[in-house]
Amino acid sequence: MTISLVPFVASGVLVAAGVTLLLERSLVRLLVGVILLGNGVNLLIVMAGGPAGEPPILGVSARDRMADPLPQAMVLTSLVITLGVTAFLLAVVHRSWQLTGGDEVQDDTEDRRVRLRATRGELAGSVLARREVYRRLVREQRAELARLEEARRERERRDAEEASKESRRESAGRMRAEFARREREQAAREREIRRRLRERRRQARAEMRAAIREDRERQARAQNPELEGDD
Repeated sequence: MTISLVPFVASGVLVAAGVTLLLERSLVRLLVGVILLGNGVNLLIVMAGGPAGEPPILGVSARDRMADPLPQAMVLTSLVITLGVTAFLLAVVHRSWQLTGGDEVQDDTEDRRVRLRATRGELAGSVLARREVYRRLVREQRAELARLEEARRERERRDAEEASKESRRESAGRMRAEFARREREQAAREREIRRRLRERRRQARAEMRAAIREDRERQARAQNPELEGDD
């Protein structure tokens, strides 16, 4: 006979999910957990009853082929109980919603006192430990802030130095540009003056040549006997 493991795995999953939801503080989740837990247990009981057989009725089915009626009876009883618990939890959820506007289960005052007495020593130790951790964090944060402030000041100083260097470079560049412009203007004026001097020299040479030619012509006329007395 081959037994399938899928129903057993499904039963385990339903039971695990139901127990997990039963540990919640919400009544709705508690209700869902009860339903899942009941269905998981019912499935496990049915699977534990063995394979399916004929109806367990004497005179109708053989004894060796009859199904076990005990798991079926237990499952029917469990279904009735689960239905009653579900109805009760639904009423509780409805009433809680009307009174408090939610389905969260509140802590009881006595439960709180017991828990506080049990954890008073642990709380004192944890408070001291947390206080020390907080102080250490404060010291570390202050040291980090001091380091960041020092880094900021150093960065500002470097930025100021870079700005001053940049301004000096810009002023030096402007001075170089102005000096180059003045040099160009001076060179242009010098070229203009040289051009004018050359023109004046050429003009003076031309005038001198013209005067020399005129003087030579006069001398030539004065030495020519044919031209004597014409003046």
